[in-house]
Amino acid sequence: MPHFRAFLVLLLPLLLTGQGRGRVRVMPNLEYNGQFVFARIRYGGFSGYGGSTWSHDYPRADQHLSRILHDLTTISAALNGSNVFELTDPEMFRYPFIYVSEPGYWVMSDADAASLRAYLLKGGFIVFDDFEEEHLLNVEAQMRRSLPELHMIEIEIDHPIFDSFFRMKSIDFPHPMQPYLRAQYFGIFEDNDPRKRMLAMINHNSDLAEYWEWSATGMFPVDITSDAYKLGVNYVVFGMTH
Repeated sequence: MPHFRAFLVLLLPLLLTGQGRGRVRVMPNLEYNGQFVFARIRYGGFSGYGGSTWSHDYPRADQHLSRILHDLTTISAALNGSNVFELTDPEMFRYPFIYVSEPGYWVMSDADAASLRAYLLKGGFIVFDDFEEEHLLNVEAQMRRSLPELHMIEIEIDHPIFDSFFRMKSIDFPHPMQPYLRAQYFGIFEDNDPRKRMLAMINHNSDLAEYWEWSATGMFPVDITSDAYKLGVNYVVFGMTH
């Protein structure tokens, strides 16, 4: 999109800054009013680094992507916060887009699995991000508990999700901390048919939210950060319109 890079450079100093990675303080959820709200799933468990896995990059990544959506698309995105839900929270069903961080450590209860199945079959869309290598096996195992009849299908740049708002020229996207990894993309589709509705988008060997979170600091190159935002915008637009 013309001038996107220049726009992002001008916008970055205005984005949220200053929240550290210490103990997570969960902000109150926003009341439903029809706006798009970035909804993140909270679950138990800790990574090998000792941090709570569900909250990696929270809340700045969530709020930064919402700002980009609000300013670049016709989506009315909430700018005053984001929401955090347990999978069994019925309020989750008001929000068509949910996000899971570090799903290599994610384990569902039976109630979680049943609720996620109902959510996805009713039209919800889930994105998995920030996990690497053999952690893909856990994502696959957990999703089979919710959708045993469906399986993950690897997708390439010709899938419409990569052209839903921004036309991606490449999806060979570097991991911010482990650039030697090759990014892979998987979808879960109705009837296991990539031409039908996508229920889940799975970013393997990738961490888009790391770029979103630190976009105001200059930690990562602007070009790569812009592409991370483009992918995030595409995911939301695709999930909201298909």
